[in-house]
Amino acid sequence: MDNMPGMSEDNMGRLPAKNGFRQRGMEMTRTETFTDAAFAFALTLLVVSIDSIPSTYEELLLAVQGIPAFGLSCALLFLFWHGHWNWSRRYGLEDFASMVLSFFLVFVMLCYIYPMKYVTSIFVAWITDRRLEVGADISSLEELYGIFTIYSVGFVALCVAILLLYVRAWVRRDDLQLDAVERHTTRSELGSWTILASVGCLAILMGLFAPIHPATVPGWAYLLLPVVMPAWGVIRGRQLARLRAAD
Repeated sequence: MDNMPGMSEDNMGRLPAKNGFRQRGMEMTRTETFTDAAFAFALTLLVVSIDSIPSTYEELLLAVQGIPAFGLSCALLFLFWHGHWNWSRRYGLEDFASMVLSFFLVFVMLCYIYPMKYVTSIFVAWITDRRLEVGADISSLEELYGIFTIYSVGFVALCVAILLLYVRAWVRRDDLQLDAVERHTTRSELGSWTILASVGCLAILMGLFAPIHPATVPGWAYLLLPVVMPAWGVIRGRQLARLRAAD
């Protein structure tokens, strides 16, 4: 909570810790409650987007075909929900800047729902050789470039919202009494969300300026993440181990 900077050293020592990071936000704030409710509403929008409850066997089969795309969409939403949840637990901030950034996160996430569902539906149809048709269709490469560009703008905006929340925590690192391990973890999170946003920016640039060709579809940019993110985790993990050993 925002009164956290006034906590005594003894009270700070009593806070529960997770992976060496003291959890300053164990009590739910109104901002976190609002954000959780908005993410739950986003999941509802994903379910409602199947139009209606199936009334025939054919409609039931069509609804079942949409489950993989729905699962992928849920996984993407979980990425950003968990990012905000982690930030809330670690820092417990509820100042005006944090509330504005959380509201921005919710706004972008609700706008991002349908482009995300569209892209995941296209992806599932592609990897299953169109055996799982779930309503989304692309008639040309130009349209594919366009939808990936729209999707990537939302992806970048969500990453930037989480990134700025961590920037806010870093600015208040002295008030929050972050120790060496906590500062290292905060910088690691700053790097992680910067990488995610950078890959999204690369996809946007490909969508806007790359020649129209199957080899330069903006979606290929996201294949960098399974390589870059684990590498970043290993590097920062080794640095954290050395830091703990030195302490």
